[in-house]
Amino acid sequence: MARDTRSPVHFNRYKSRFCGGIPLRAFQPIALAAALIPALAGATSTPADLVNPLIGTTNGGNVFPGAVVPFGMFQFTPEASPLPGKKSPIAAPGGYEYRADAIRGFAFTNVEGWGCAGGSGDVPVMPITEDVTTSPSSDYRHAYASKFSHAKEKTKAGHYQVTLENGVTADLTAALHSGAGRFAFPAGKPVNVLVRASDSEVGSEKASVAIDKANHRISGEVTSGNFCGYINEADRRSYYTVHYVIEFDQPFASTGTWKDGTVSKGGTKSEGGTGYGEKGFPKEGTGSGGWVGFAPGTKEVNVRVGISYVSAANAQANLDAEVPKGSTFDSVRDKAVAAWNKQLSHIEVQGGTPDQQTVFYTALYHASMTPNVYSDVNGQYTGFDNQVHTVSGTQKAQYANFSGWDVYRSQLPLLTWLEPKIGSDIAQSLYNQAQQNKGVWDRWTHNNGATHVMNGDPAAPSIAGIYAFGGHDFDVKGALASLIHAADHPTALDTSMDGCPVECVGQRPGLDQWLKLHYVPVGAPSWGPAADTLELVAAEFALSALSDRLGDKPTAARFLDRAQYWRNLFDPKAAPDGGYIRNRNADGSWAQVKDDDDKEAHAFVPSTEDGFVEGSAAQYVWMVPFNVHGLFEAMGGMEKARKRLDNYFYQPDGKFAVTKSGPLHAELDNEPSIGGPWLYNYAGMPWKTQELVRRVLDTLWVNAPNGIPGNDDLGEMSSWYVFAALGIYPNIPGRAEFIVGSPIFTRAVIHREGGDVTILAPNAGAGKPYVNALKVDGKVSERSWLPESFATKGGTLEFDLSDKPNKAWASKVKDAPPSFDSK
Repeated sequence: MARDTRSPVHFNRYKSRFCGGIPLRAFQPIALAAALIPALAGATSTPADLVNPLIGTTNGGNVFPGAVVPFGMFQFTPEASPLPGKKSPIAAPGGYEYRADAIRGFAFTNVEGWGCAGGSGDVPVMPITEDVTTSPSSDYRHAYASKFSHAKEKTKAGHYQVTLENGVTADLTAALHSGAGRFAFPAGKPVNVLVRASDSEVGSEKASVAIDKANHRISGEVTSGNFCGYINEADRRSYYTVHYVIEFDQPFASTGTWKDGTVSKGGTKSEGGTGYGEKGFPKEGTGSGGWVGFAPGTKEVNVRVGISYVSAANAQANLDAEVPKGSTFDSVRDKAVAAWNKQLSHIEVQGGTPDQQTVFYTALYHASMTPNVYSDVNGQYTGFDNQVHTVSGTQKAQYANFSGWDVYRSQLPLLTWLEPKIGSDIAQSLYNQAQQNKGVWDRWTHNNGATHVMNGDPAAPSIAGIYAFGGHDFDVKGALASLIHAADHPTALDTSMDGCPVECVGQRPGLDQWLKLHYVPVGAPSWGPAADTLELVAAEFALSALSDRLGDKPTAARFLDRAQYWRNLFDPKAAPDGGYIRNRNADGSWAQVKDDDDKEAHAFVPSTEDGFVEGSAAQYVWMVPFNVHGLFEAMGGMEKARKRLDNYFYQPDGKFAVTKSGPLHAELDNEPSIGGPWLYNYAGMPWKTQELVRRVLDTLWVNAPNGIPGNDDLGEMSSWYVFAALGIYPNIPGRAEFIVGSPIFTRAVIHREGGDVTILAPNAGAGKPYVNALKVDGKVSERSWLPESFATKGGTLEFDLSDKPNKAWASKVKDAPPSFDSK
């Protein structure tokens, strides 16, 4: 999910672009002095110390800076109070916004870089230095919150620390299903810890808390969901329950609970959720929780926390297995940092500036957070059928939190490329979800719930991409058969308008008309018919590619034919500058358009967003990544395509137009545009790809809180940066060819099971984005792409980079990346 808006019809990104309800154009991206950012680059050689978790915490990045381990179920992270004037109960979908000045608690769960109004943020705990006299639920957003300063905040991979204005220093760290916290209290003040049981980010249906004085333990559960629920009632519902256990290192001197507005001093049990309200936001004044107090003069309180989406017993077992009694905070923290060093060491880089190294490893860090391990230490997990399942066979873990529309493009290929076993388990997890969900592969899954958010059928390119990059250890035949069945047989959900436009409940909305007309027409269940068509042809191509790998040639040919349905919405006379993908009526006539500000429908214009998803017709026309040469032919040939690419990426005066340049130009802060710069390789002008990508790396991605140019989308945008910085990109969904750009580092080694990839560019540096020459495994190459065998078996690239473009290199048609047509 890439963007948020209050309009239930369009995510209008040019007139009223939103992030959690705050118009982004209402303020300029923050430019901060380097002194305010942890300047870790160069301080140590370990990659974990090069990570700056504050990158992306404003400018709509929606990441969280708290403690987590790679793919961790548990995230111990601050939940900030909303900014002044904001109606929702959170600062941003990641629970944290760099401009916020108060923290209302430290939650046990979150999801990296998502949109809408966020979600999760379950069971915030808050150390306070005052007595509880009024219900914390009386003001869901601000009660008992404490202001803080970034000058007293430290963030590292696996560790978060902040000194609050109330005098408490909070240290947080994490393990896979559990975590540890250390709260240092000031002298002479009450020593209390609140447990906001019901206060998940977007509310809860029910919650409970129980205080066990004898065992210094607080436990309970919360049932929530409601991701994007404010947009449509289809998602204004619960679909997961998380169980928690919190153990303290010392006895309680006092206890208390609350429900709604009632405070019960001495209480030990309470229950009650916030509800989701009439518009999808929790109702003020409702909820429940408890608190414990410690003896006067207590200087430090240590907590150990375990969670489970199955049961209280599993939460306890997860905690006992990972952070057993007697564990020190420092030992848990050191293991978390070690886990990140292991994960990030899959890629070693040399050269570049300290800031470039920090941005690179932070991007790899963000790309390695999701999907999250969802099964417990005993292998159990709650499925989409709300039954308890256990991982079996070679699957080591069930994963959750899958933003399909985003991550199929490059994040899942990156994860699988680095760790095929994790990619395989993710693929098996998606198949398991579908089997438990009556055969439906949902586009956007959160914990064990289907949210239906976004469009297309991203499971197909996700599974095909994982397999292409070496993730073979899953039931690929079963998964492919299920996906093909879903592509050929419309269900009642596919024909339903429920949840549309943003959250259409079907796996393939409008599938019956797709099979009949070979495009998604206006009036069919969809978010944007033209955009849905382009997403579906990517899915069809992925099914073709995967079928071909498994030896099913007839099915491969059938879906390759279906992948060319994009031509049915390509109008060669759409606009004076040439053809565009556009909406079409079921009778075959071209549809007029009506954008948000239009009172009446009118003739097609390339700037329209009518029919598209988080983008315009000018941006979507390029989204045929598997048949770029076919697209160029439809546009009238290579020369016309080159001119249009230039008009798309450059202003008339020659300046770059890579973001915030209007609907006629690229928006490289969001998925529909991120494949665009690589298309110059197909046009015989790879030097322009090199130039454009370097421009984005140098200007949109920086070592500062505003350093991610929009929602990170569960690591998708960060994965784009990782590949781009290495000088390669997997632009064809379901396949493993790399498009060649240019690296920013003098040396990079990607360690993988199938064989290391070494990328050498001894003269890489500022102002040198251009490839003068390239050797692949010691042989001179004039091709601007690499075959799949390079990704899967490894090899060596040697770049000769320059400050001047070599316009002859890879300029011939035979040197361009492959396109796949059914002709």
